[in-house]
Amino acid sequence: MNSGQNRTWRFAARFCLIALLSMIAISIPASSQEQRSNPPPAPGPMLAQGTIELHTTDFDLTLVRSSQTIAALRPKISPDFDFTPGDLLMARSQDGYFHLGDITLRVRAVDSTEWKNYSTAGKRSPVTPLGTSQNILAAADLTPTLPEGIPLKITRMWALENGHLVLRFVLRNTTSESVEVGAIGIPMIFNNVLNERSLEEAHAKCSFYDPYIGEDAGYLQVTRLSGKAPGLLVVPDGRTPFEAYNPILDRPGPFGAKPIFTDPTPRGITFEGFYEWMVHSRAYTENEWKGVQEWNPPTSLTLKPGESKTYGVKFLIANSIRNIERTLSENRRPVAVGVPGYVLPSDINGRLFLNYSAPVKSFAVEPEGAIKITKSTQSAKGWAAYDVAGSGWGRARLTITYADGLVQTIQYFITKPESEVVADMGRFLTTKQWFVDPGDPFHRSPSVMTYDREANAIVMQDSRAWIAGLGDEGGVGAWLSAIMKQWVEPDKEEIEKLQQFVDGVLWGGLQYNEGPRQYGVRKSLFYYQPDEMPQGFYRSDFDWTTWTSWNKKASEQVDRSYDYPHIAAAYWVFYHLARNNDGLVTNHSWQWYLEHAYQTSIAMTKYAEDLAVFGQMEGDIFLRILADLKREGMKGQAENLEAKMRVRADRWKQQPYPFGSEMPWDSTGQEEVYAWTKYFGYDDKAEVTLNAVLGYDPTIPHWGYNGSARRYWDFIFAAKDRRLERQLHHYGSGLNAIPLLAEYREHPDDFYLLRVGYGGTAGALTDIDQEGFASAAFHSFPDMLKSDPLSGDYGPNFFGYAWDTATYVVNHPRFGWLSFGGNVTIERDKVTVTARDSARTRIYLAPYGLWLTLDSSKFDAVELNPKTGAVRLGLSARTPFTPAARLRIEQPAKTGNAGTYAPTRSFTSERGAYVVPLSEKVSWVELTIR
Repeated sequence: MNSGQNRTWRFAARFCLIALLSMIAISIPASSQEQRSNPPPAPGPMLAQGTIELHTTDFDLTLVRSSQTIAALRPKISPDFDFTPGDLLMARSQDGYFHLGDITLRVRAVDSTEWKNYSTAGKRSPVTPLGTSQNILAAADLTPTLPEGIPLKITRMWALENGHLVLRFVLRNTTSESVEVGAIGIPMIFNNVLNERSLEEAHAKCSFYDPYIGEDAGYLQVTRLSGKAPGLLVVPDGRTPFEAYNPILDRPGPFGAKPIFTDPTPRGITFEGFYEWMVHSRAYTENEWKGVQEWNPPTSLTLKPGESKTYGVKFLIANSIRNIERTLSENRRPVAVGVPGYVLPSDINGRLFLNYSAPVKSFAVEPEGAIKITKSTQSAKGWAAYDVAGSGWGRARLTITYADGLVQTIQYFITKPESEVVADMGRFLTTKQWFVDPGDPFHRSPSVMTYDREANAIVMQDSRAWIAGLGDEGGVGAWLSAIMKQWVEPDKEEIEKLQQFVDGVLWGGLQYNEGPRQYGVRKSLFYYQPDEMPQGFYRSDFDWTTWTSWNKKASEQVDRSYDYPHIAAAYWVFYHLARNNDGLVTNHSWQWYLEHAYQTSIAMTKYAEDLAVFGQMEGDIFLRILADLKREGMKGQAENLEAKMRVRADRWKQQPYPFGSEMPWDSTGQEEVYAWTKYFGYDDKAEVTLNAVLGYDPTIPHWGYNGSARRYWDFIFAAKDRRLERQLHHYGSGLNAIPLLAEYREHPDDFYLLRVGYGGTAGALTDIDQEGFASAAFHSFPDMLKSDPLSGDYGPNFFGYAWDTATYVVNHPRFGWLSFGGNVTIERDKVTVTARDSARTRIYLAPYGLWLTLDSSKFDAVELNPKTGAVRLGLSARTPFTPAARLRIEQPAKTGNAGTYAPTRSFTSERGAYVVPLSEKVSWVELTIR
């Protein structure tokens, strides 16, 4: 089999045919080519009467005449773009497909316990047109397209409100008895259907959308995959609370929440499904979502005989993603900005800024005492400013009631101090997840292994071989987290165990230490080979018949490039610890570790060249290895590694969207693609990549979505609850924060980048429970809303956290002095910053574009003089392992005329870092501009 055939086979086997397998029980097209050879779809009955063209200030709007649902929604400022899947209208014109303008309901008589379900999409009969006017573009009685026996008359209108497009529904009780409406859903049908599309087509035509499930203040933001303007905002018209966010699945089955309403558009790796804006949700919380802690309290509507109620949503255009909040404010919608976001460690002095025309009437916190909120004494130039402090642990809801009755909810996640969270995780990984069994047939001992939190046991077997085999993302998650933790918070006892793992399992086990495949990384240590094991060895409750149950030969393959960065990162962390500290690492020299990091990087391009053409998760590690090779004078290795990486970057330079992967669409490779294209000066491709990240990585007043990069299939590959479902703070969040924060350090006036990037970094903490167990991600569907029980592929997420955790200091033109990751105090001409991130080795001073990092020691405090620009650094007392600090001073935002910061005292320089002897107390280093 040649390399091209081999690549095609792997792609099809692993990613295109996945959903045909019994394990996940849904359909994904075998290939785009096969699908496109099918006959074109015939028009459904809803298209028989043609369409209607309408125009507003913001949109060119096409309605299907028979249903008065949207066929196309094109913004005037980008008329070639359609926010809806209008190019799929023919295929989606049959009964059962939802369109923008549909509605779902669950209704019962007030004396009944049985909910009846109604939807305008089930059976498409032409609606009854109603009269129009200057402000009513189209209106209809929906009775003909609703099931018989519905006790409500529903009319729908497309209207203009101050020039903006509005969708309204009027519900009227037509019976002689009161009825309860326990659920109202407004399907949000936008073009997130990537099925059968190339990357170019997907970025030209498709969007992702994210919810702010914030009651009356809620909204939906729709952003193009390219990250380019415009953005679409769906906001309440009148009082139409965004109470819950419900997925619309393609079929009932085990692959997601139990659906009441479905849409046949096939979900899979290239389509996560549609969603609906839930105005009321009580009917679901009594049944399908019973026992789940929802984001907002469930409600229902009771209509007396003849009584009516109107709900609606309004469509706004934002001229850029960064201006979403400005657009909300200009349209008199509440805006909230949380600092450092909505993940709040208990030792952080948080801030909350609110902008709305009505003053705050009251706050309510659930659970009681989880958040303390007080009026701030620091002015915010027209915004209401509050100090926020967290207490306890877990989810907390802040409910704000304004004087005009509008209700806004903000979802926080309260944690312990970051250093405690990370210490808890390290302890849990190296005790509860530490596996020792010299007789293990797969030679996984000693190691940190995948853990099942429900069973409170190490996962010894899984039909997905990598989960129990220390390989792939789903198997390396535990040990990679444990090693990256040492870079953030080194612990001598934990390091000693991990050195045993390096010598006993990693080198010579996961990675070949000799022979023709030396430095090659195998896919898994665990495998399914029943003829080599005693009868009954493998668990009978697993399905071992699918491709995921690799046999021994498959597990030994070294052609999966994504396995290499994990190993390279492990070696680099030990190199870093050995080189910059005394006595922490004892099993090998720093030279041994750096050489192995280098050789692993090269091996990826040698053994896994087919997949190495793509950006890799954690790919930033290769740049750091290259930098250290140069600093150590290892010129030959550095030149070789740089040449190998240039070949990859030159390929990306030629691609319009250079972040493809083994998946048809992915949010994995952007991190490394951005880094190398910046390094080699391909700034146009770096910008394309950054914009794409911003297209799927939002800032929203909700801890689960803020900075949470889009990922929706990895619960299949690395979780216990194997569902196709939007994952909150999966590893895409931590990794995609890396380019955002790197770009921010070059452009410190772009506050948006900091907010999104920091949200993704801090989000990784929410996956760690009170004892230190780290979950793969959080299940977002409202029937679950919990962390997955498997540790799975959390490791790359913590890699992103470890790479980025820092304290950022900003003097915002409206909000004043702020800190992300620390606390700020102001006294006359002195601003004091106390780092509270877990590493305390990196501080960015945005007013000066100054990036201060420590290869050893920690920052105790930093003092600034805003008038003179002087900076004073307090370095922690020496330890037995760290007698000296190694300080690096960089100015990534420095302009050509700006001065250069340097210490006022003379220090020895090693590998580009100042060596600062430490004392028994805090050592102070003063920096001035030269």
